[in-house]
Amino acid sequence: MSSRSSGFLLLIIVAAIGYVVLAPMHPTQAVKTAPVRVQTSSLSDRILGRPSVSAAFMNTVLARANSPAKGLGDALYQLGQETGIDPVYALAFFHHESSFGLRGVAATTHSLGNIRCTAGWTCDPSGGYRSYDTWILGAEDWFNLMQHVYIDQGLDTVTKIIPKYAPTADNNNERAYIQSVCDDVARWRAGQV
Repeated sequence: MSSRSSGFLLLIIVAAIGYVVLAPMHPTQAVKTAPVRVQTSSLSDRILGRPSVSAAFMNTVLARANSPAKGLGDALYQLGQETGIDPVYALAFFHHESSFGLRGVAATTHSLGNIRCTAGWTCDPSGGYRSYDTWILGAEDWFNLMQHVYIDQGLDTVTKIIPKYAPTADNNNERAYIQSVCDDVARWRAGQV
């Protein structure tokens, strides 16, 4: 057999094997696969840094979600510049905690992160969470909390913050929370609303 014939025969065998391997299966034989998840990386985990998305982009995210906090992107951007915390994280926490103020107590407390009530703060009627008169005041407190309770203590990544911020002991799924925040950050930094 010539080398050309053997090469052609090999090509046919490879194609046949590929067809068998890739041939559509009967629905009852379909292989179930887990959804692909964005891996947490230092690029989507460390909350310190310059704003990685614009105020206009954050406003678009809030508007498309029909958030009662529409237009907050400008304040988030400014607070990010002032504190050195990338404001995309404030937006991601806000999304995870209350779907941008559409669910839970945040709709009335104006809280981005459902911050537990402590002495000296006005609280929601149940006394569980801090309450603010405006979304901007809620955002200011979130950035202040991140700076002084977490970053100043060396907790500067989502992976380090969440176990203290939303621990399993409070009926939170820490891994899911971390993944949710990092997925949002990665998606928004890629320009996807």
